[in-house]
Amino acid sequence: MTVEARPDYAETVEHPMTPFLRMDRIPHVWCPGCGIGTVVRCFASALEKSGIDLDKVSVVSGIGCAGRTAGYLKLDGFHTAHGRAIPFATGLKLGRPELTVTVLSGDGDLVGIGGNHFIHAARRNLDLLVVLINNFTYGMTGGQNGPTTPLSARSSTMPFGNFETPFNLPHLAASSGAPYVARWTSLHVRRLTWSIEEALERKGFRFIEVVAPCPVLYLRLNKLGDGVQRMRYYHDEAEIRNGADPGDAAIDFQGKILCGVFVDEERPTYQELMDEHYGNVLGDDYVPMPLEGGMLGGG
Repeated sequence: MTVEARPDYAETVEHPMTPFLRMDRIPHVWCPGCGIGTVVRCFASALEKSGIDLDKVSVVSGIGCAGRTAGYLKLDGFHTAHGRAIPFATGLKLGRPELTVTVLSGDGDLVGIGGNHFIHAARRNLDLLVVLINNFTYGMTGGQNGPTTPLSARSSTMPFGNFETPFNLPHLAASSGAPYVARWTSLHVRRLTWSIEEALERKGFRFIEVVAPCPVLYLRLNKLGDGVQRMRYYHDEAEIRNGADPGDAAIDFQGKILCGVFVDEERPTYQELMDEHYGNVLGDDYVPMPLEGGMLGGG
């Protein structure tokens, strides 16, 4: 009888996402059951499927658990101050409009600390892709109440339940002027990957909310089980309705989660409106910025 050679388990098998990740920084710091790593995987998969030039992709993040994403992606990345990811990304995009600029961060960073920047970037229709990972809490700093914490949910700063009305993020983005608005959960990996890939092909302020679990703080404080149980909840309670009114997308504690692409339309971006306006006012004297090679004309 011929016995096959025993496989060498010490041999390293390359992960399919290795070209998109800084492997020297792996393993990551996210807790078991956290959904942020899944979102990073979906983002990397969307980049791979899109065939986009990775040398022209930049990722900006703020502070918080989701703010660590820029440090793990093998792309030009910027880890900015708390709440300032969108204004930083704005300057980057206006200075280098040929870049695909994505903001990857959390609910506290983008619509809590940075809420003012969020609504005005959507109003101006800045050409940014914003992926907001919503775990309903400030996960890095102790599980405090946040701008998306559902009514009656418990947090470290509201141990008897939240009484502050949370944001309905798709409605906030759409009413502020975003031409592309979607929501998925971290369970919907194929739909989320497809949605990111679709958004990469669009122009303007593209907003994707991803509902994801924080098992150590939010789930534990609210006795909602572990990450696997939360995946079952997303499976059972997510209702996918593309084209639904974002005003109907409010999330209740332990209620249905409306998912899908809510808004998908075209309107001129900030850069296009600026070039058109100054071209009309100044005529041939107007030279659109930036100069070749960047705003300062460098290589």
